[in-house]
Amino acid sequence: MPDRTSRASFNAVLPLMAAVFAAFLVIGLAMPVLPLHVHDGLGLGTFVVGLVAGSQFASALLTRPWAGSFSDRRGAKRAVATGLVIAAAAGLLYLLSLAPPDPRLAGAVLVAGRLLLGAAESVIITGAVTWGMILAGPASTGRVIAWVGAAMFGAFAAGTPIGAAMYAASGFAAIGIATTVAPLATLLLIVPMRAVPPAGQERPSFVSVLGAVWLPGAGSALSSVGFGAITAFVTLLFAVRGWSHAWLPYTAFAAVFIVARLLLGHLPDRRGGARVALLCLIVEALGLGLIWQADTAPLALLGAALTGLGYSLVYPGLGVEAVSRVPAESRGLAMGAYTAFLDLALGVSGPLLGLVAGAAGLEAAFLCSTVAALAAVPIAFRFLKPRSLDTKEAPHENSHRPRCGTSDDRCARSERGTEAHARA
Repeated sequence: MPDRTSRASFNAVLPLMAAVFAAFLVIGLAMPVLPLHVHDGLGLGTFVVGLVAGSQFASALLTRPWAGSFSDRRGAKRAVATGLVIAAAAGLLYLLSLAPPDPRLAGAVLVAGRLLLGAAESVIITGAVTWGMILAGPASTGRVIAWVGAAMFGAFAAGTPIGAAMYAASGFAAIGIATTVAPLATLLLIVPMRAVPPAGQERPSFVSVLGAVWLPGAGSALSSVGFGAITAFVTLLFAVRGWSHAWLPYTAFAAVFIVARLLLGHLPDRRGGARVALLCLIVEALGLGLIWQADTAPLALLGAALTGLGYSLVYPGLGVEAVSRVPAESRGLAMGAYTAFLDLALGVSGPLLGLVAGAAGLEAAFLCSTVAALAAVPIAFRFLKPRSLDTKEAPHENSHRPRCGTSDDRCARSERGTEAHARA
């Protein structure tokens, strides 16, 4: 960690990161095998592959407002625990999808499980980030977003080779069993952790919060199209071209992503979220372009690693810009609204990229993702000039909060209350 503030914040959030890692491991298990199970096991086309992969993100999108509001009203700890129970129910649907003899019916049940898992993911990650921001203090918004996300993607990276091995040994049933059992076991990590009281102040509406965060959310959404392409199609790209270890490119993406977030997660707080996001978008576009043009496995792996490096700090960078525009008592709702744009991108891009891949080849999905990342560059650039007037240490404490419809005095009282929770 680069300084004392970062070390103290990291120590406060570390137990929560462990719980998030355990909870999201089950999503990582399914990532490399879902496309193969749907395409090869069930005999369904690339559009259905994209639909199954994207349905989780579509569900997360629809449940973000509820997840953010639930976290603010009922407490972040309760939100995380609720999400774990929902995730276990999704695992049961995974298992039920193996029963129907009709592949189309099996695919429908599988989509239902993915929808439920999307709702679980929504409330877990929203509650975890809100919880972490209160535990670490108001000057560590970008750090918390980066670190909790690193735990999540660490679970994805660890889960992909484990999931591939489980699928090869025991089929999709092993994935279903793990998805049912692991979230329930994770509850044991959550129970002893210190809860933080829910915000007691009057909160602005979701519409007003959405109006405050939509522009950084749009930039995050465009940058996430590339993540959707890697999630749904990079394993198929390796399989179709006869390249071994189809799980490796996603693992390379996630490993670089995690290291960048752990080592560089302080940069959005210290150097400005927009500045960091702008540079990372360019790196992400370069990586996706390499995958599009790759004619060898090492070149595609390099592209995946560069994509992970670039994508790693776009979300926390623009997230600092988003959270800075809402009062403290609505941070959960703000994170829900901001992350909803990411879910929208992943939910829509999965099926659309599937259509593109079916018509023009798998590599065309990565060309479209490159264009989307470049389209987010002007959005990040839009925030550069206002950010040049902000301080390095607390970029979220600025004059933008009244956009949510609350008075300056109310925002100040809320901030003092949040700081008191962090010191408790």
